[in-house]
Amino acid sequence: MLINYKNDYEKIMMGLLSFIPDLKDVSRLKSEIEWYEADGNRQLYLWRSEESTDIIAVVGVEISEAMVLLRHISINPSYRKEGISYQIINELEKKAPDKKIIGTLETAPIVAKWEQQRSE
Repeated sequence: MLINYKNDYEKIMMGLLSFIPDLKDVSRLKSEIEWYEADGNRQLYLWRSEESTDIIAVVGVEISEAMVLLRHISINPSYRKEGISYQIINELEKKAPDKKIIGTLETAPIVAKWEQQRSE
């Protein structure tokens, strides 16, 4: 059976992003994805579970010269409370070691907890 991976990944990404309260409406969700696609400094990344091949999270970032702005992070509810958000931010830090990771009003608490956890 042939599978169009781009379409399948888009569906997975849309499903994960729809866990974010502001993105429950399909037209709003599509518009947000288009916003990410319109600029090379904005990226959506999928996160694959280490235990399986399941894609369990999506993260949206905006990258500038000095920082990585964590705009969205959405994890499949079955995998929450396992520290996955910290693992994802650790990977973002590896991708951009010379940039500071910051959050929006919604994601700043996650970034703050990550920073605290890192310093312990």
